[in-house]
Amino acid sequence: MEKYVQIENVQMTFDTKKGPFVALRDINLNIAQGEFVSLIGHSGCGKSTLLNLVAGLTIPSNGAMLCAGREIAGPGPERGVVFQNHSLLPWLTCFENVHLAVERVFARAESSASMKKRTQAALALVGLSHAEHKYPHEISGGMKQRVGIARALSMQPKVLLMDEPFGALDALTRAHLQDELMKIAAETKSTVIMVTHDVDEAVLLSDRIVMMTNGPAATIGEILTVSLPRPRERLALANNPKYHEYRGAVLDFLYRRQLRPAA
Repeated sequence: MEKYVQIENVQMTFDTKKGPFVALRDINLNIAQGEFVSLIGHSGCGKSTLLNLVAGLTIPSNGAMLCAGREIAGPGPERGVVFQNHSLLPWLTCFENVHLAVERVFARAESSASMKKRTQAALALVGLSHAEHKYPHEISGGMKQRVGIARALSMQPKVLLMDEPFGALDALTRAHLQDELMKIAAETKSTVIMVTHDVDEAVLLSDRIVMMTNGPAATIGEILTVSLPRPRERLALANNPKYHEYRGAVLDFLYRRQLRPAA
C-alpha cells in the first residue's frame, strides 16, 4: 500500500511564559490508505497534539506533513475530525448539524436535493435516520457521538481523525459504537487515525498501534502491528491468544517500560 499520510521529522514546540515547551520531537510515521491506526500513551504524551497536526489545526514547528502527496497547511475536507465532545450546535437538528458540513464542502458543486441525499445517507450509515429531526438535547450521549461521526463522514473524507471519540460514554454504548466504527471503516475504506487511552479498544480496532513515550519531548516509542483477521468479532477475540498477546505487549509498554526519550 502507498503512503497516504506522511509525517517526517516533525517537532512541535509551544511558546509559554516559562519559555519554549517541546511537546513532540522526531515524529516519523507513514500511514497507508485504508489503514486504521491508534495513538496510545499516558496523558501529556502529545497524542492529541499529533492528531491536531494531521488535522491541520496546528502547524508543526519543524518537519513535513503530507496527505495524498500534498502539504498539510491547514484544515481540509479530505480530513474529517471527530472530537470526544460531539460539538453539535444545540439549536440545529441532527439533520441540520450534518447538512451544515455538507454545504461547506459541496454547495458549489451539487444541488440542494443532492446535498439532502448526502446528509441522509451519512445519518443512515450510523443508524440515525429515525432521529434526523431531533435536537441534540432530545437524544442520548451515544447518539450525539454518532451524529458527530455522521457529520465527519458526510464530507467523504479520505482520512477520519478521532480524538477519544468514545471516552465519555458508558461501557455498553462504547462497545456498540466500536463495532459500528469497524463496519463503517470497512464500508467507506477510510483511513482512520484515532487517539485512545483504552488498550482493548486499540487492539480491537487497529491495524497498527503507535505507542507514544512520556512527555515532554514525546516521540514514538514503538509501533505494534495487529495481525488479527477482519472482520473482527468481539466475543471471538475474547479467547484468542493473539489478541491477549497484543494486549499484553501494549500494557507492557505503558505500565512497565514507560519509555522516555533520551535526555
